[in-house]
Amino acid sequence: MSAAKFEQIGQALREGGRFAVLSHVRPDGDALGSQLALGLSLKRLGKDVRIWNEEGMLEKYSFLPSANLLTKPPADPEDVDVAIALDTAIQNRLGTALPAVRSAKVWINIDHHPSNPGYGDLVYINPKAPATGQILFELIRSEKLPIDAAIAENLYVAISTDTGSFQYPNTTARTFEMAAELVRAGVDVGRVSQLTYENYPRRRAELLRDLLGTMRFEVNNRVGAREHAFKKRKGECVCHLRKIWRRRACAGCRRAPSRHARRGRKENPGGSS
Repeated sequence: MSAAKFEQIGQALREGGRFAVLSHVRPDGDALGSQLALGLSLKRLGKDVRIWNEEGMLEKYSFLPSANLLTKPPADPEDVDVAIALDTAIQNRLGTALPAVRSAKVWINIDHHPSNPGYGDLVYINPKAPATGQILFELIRSEKLPIDAAIAENLYVAISTDTGSFQYPNTTARTFEMAAELVRAGVDVGRVSQLTYENYPRRRAELLRDLLGTMRFEVNNRVGAREHAFKKRKGECVCHLRKIWRRRACAGCRRAPSRHARRGRKENPGGSS
């Protein structure tokens, strides 16, 4: 393992001919958007590229440009020149995509999770980056790799979803600067935001209906909780508990409101509906 520089990764991307771009099981927008963005950039270089994820393309992100290129791994393992793990802190979380790579001359590991132990031959981990998509943007710009409107949209979704639509504390000034560059590259913010955050299937609305029916408040209305039956789908809608005024925490939520959010609520007790 070596702590790689962008120049080294760029050289491996240019010298390789056959690539596998992978990411973690139960993928999110950062994982899928990053895979498609890098995969498309490599294709623009004339490379032979496979983009694999154990679950294939999720329905909620099927609007991403060239989403059809992201598939489930093949049953028969394949040989590649370069295998790239994106946004995957632990290598075995690549799931069935890992054994689908029979051999690779070079393994590249690009991630923003501090728990990543640094597996692979060329490793670039930046825990300060709010999304792997942000690292890829810097890589593409630094190495003058191809970028067009489709690549920009995939990167935008990757960064937007992992920053909570640019609301989480990990969002930096550089994040907004990148978003502006991606918009200049062709991203239609209104359209992409609508498809990302306001395009839910009926089953999600039904799940939310059932969730809200089990919601209860405890500790003088300072803690919101939901029934354990929704544990496996908590990432989809338990966050609604966090949006209720004066709730300091919610059982099953991924995070409690930040101190900045709490300060804002004290300054604006009326809140928003």
